[in-house]
Amino acid sequence: MSDEENRYELATFAGGCFWCMVKPFDQWPGIKKVVSGYTGGNVENPTYEQVCSDTTGHYEAVQITFDPSVISYRELLEVFWQQVDPTDAGGQFGDRGSSYQTAIFYHSEEQKQQAEDSKKELAEKGPFSQPIVTPILPAKPFYPAEEYHQDYYKKNPSHYQRYHVGSGRAGYIQRHWNK
Repeated sequence: MSDEENRYELATFAGGCFWCMVKPFDQWPGIKKVVSGYTGGNVENPTYEQVCSDTTGHYEAVQITFDPSVISYRELLEVFWQQVDPTDAGGQFGDRGSSYQTAIFYHSEEQKQQAEDSKKELAEKGPFSQPIVTPILPAKPFYPAEEYHQDYYKKNPSHYQRYHVGSGRAGYIQRHWNK
């Protein structure tokens, strides 16, 4: 690894449909790349169809390569929480099933502690009246999704926007975070 690569860290978040989880992170300074993929399960190199069948144990997730000297992991956690309904154990918005559940996958003990602290803070300060059910799990192998899923919001902006609104995610974010 070069010195430049050594300064980057990984963050991995499952927040329902990965199409909707790329853009919120992609726009921040210090983000090197955001990859849509699958993690948490027990099938190597799964396909989209396998993951959607809820038989692989995988979540749809994004893996973010970031420069912690520009954007902190704590800041990434704040962005994550504001994209999801952390009280929904059955999936996210219009997408139901285990592959669409939320999760934070930590890559170090420091990330684990920060994730636990941010979850506790969210539970105490709101804006939620229901329990926060998002698990905090050790990172497992991450498998990039098929190319047509990568940067979907850029490749198919009108479909992405219709989906973001039609799934209920956009309205939820607006109601809970006043965006």
